[in-house]
Amino acid sequence: MARRARDLAAGAAGAVTARRHLLPARLDRALDVAKWARTPWTADACDVPTLVSPRSGRPARVLVGPANFAGQGLAWASALDRAGVPAVCWAFAADPRFRFGADHRAPLTAVHRASRAYQRRVFDRVVETVEAVVIEAGRPLFGRLHGYDPVAEAHALQAHGVRVALLWHGTDIRVPSVHAATHPDSPFGTADARTRSLEAVALRNRRRAAAFDGPVLVSTPDLLPVWPGARWCPVIVDADTWSSDEPLLARDRPLVVHAPSNRALKGTDLVERAVGTLEGEGLLTYREVAGVPADEVRDLYRGADVVLDQFRLGIYGVAACEAMAAGRVVVSQVDAQVRAEVAATGHALPVRDTAPDGLEATLRDVVTDRARARELAARGPAFVRALHDGRRSASVLVDALGLEAPADR
Repeated sequence: MARRARDLAAGAAGAVTARRHLLPARLDRALDVAKWARTPWTADACDVPTLVSPRSGRPARVLVGPANFAGQGLAWASALDRAGVPAVCWAFAADPRFRFGADHRAPLTAVHRASRAYQRRVFDRVVETVEAVVIEAGRPLFGRLHGYDPVAEAHALQAHGVRVALLWHGTDIRVPSVHAATHPDSPFGTADARTRSLEAVALRNRRRAAAFDGPVLVSTPDLLPVWPGARWCPVIVDADTWSSDEPLLARDRPLVVHAPSNRALKGTDLVERAVGTLEGEGLLTYREVAGVPADEVRDLYRGADVVLDQFRLGIYGVAACEAMAAGRVVVSQVDAQVRAEVAATGHALPVRDTAPDGLEATLRDVVTDRARARELAARGPAFVRALHDGRRSASVLVDALGLEAPADR
């Protein structure tokens, strides 16, 4: 009986979670408050962040957080610093094993369960110090203080004269059912539990964001149609760190690598199907890695000939930029809309485009016509430096937030 009761409770909780976007905002926030209040945290979660840029030593004008996916929150803050606008990244980590560098870090559960007095001190420090806040991925910065609702937080910050922008990374705003309807190879074609959860999160974020009247930014150009009026704030990659002088396509059997952050989203099953035949014929060597430290992925990319990115979403992001910065041949499926957005900047995306069912033929062509493949790969480092070294991102952030950057920059 007890087990059946737990199963029924779990099923009911799952049903409610999948429909959170349909609940009135007040009830939605109340459920979050109740969730975190079940195990109250009475001590301070961590030190109240100083909000001083560790790079310039100056008080921050901009706070970026709390998601910091792939270290991009820190990258955007650092880019603002280089543009003369001191900034800090404050990140909450659910799992310490997968923390990226940040200026201030705190355990997610500790911050959300912290006392209201602590959360009020953090809020007061922010409004006393910074001119602007960039809220990432629809995740709250101040816990229960505003009902775990980032848009309610945005309104509270704006009421104190702080400029606010919302910044979306991907699955936080991309609606799976819409993607599946427009992409035959979408990873969201089956309405399994994971897809239903992502659908609920995206719809909930969209409902909340509809009440926001400030600038909306997206990290990848495929998201521009997802939120009309949004601006592209490109992801950032340190091209020097990823640079490689390893000869390209000099091996008899080129090394083809794939490092999926998420096998389902990246289409790893499609990759394995294509490369299996070619490896069996002795045309290439295939290596796949997952869940390894970033340094290992960097070494793998820098020594590879071909990097296979993703074949279900139609996008390019941090991983593709890292491989391009290394001067490798990047093969992926990239939507025409994404390529058009890139072309509008005056640059062409140096990624070999292929549909999943054409991946085997594409790889055969890369192995056969190596001169053409080398020419494409050679354009990668310059492309990354032009669009993804942080200058364009900082410019977008400064303009969107209505900040003044130093005239000598």
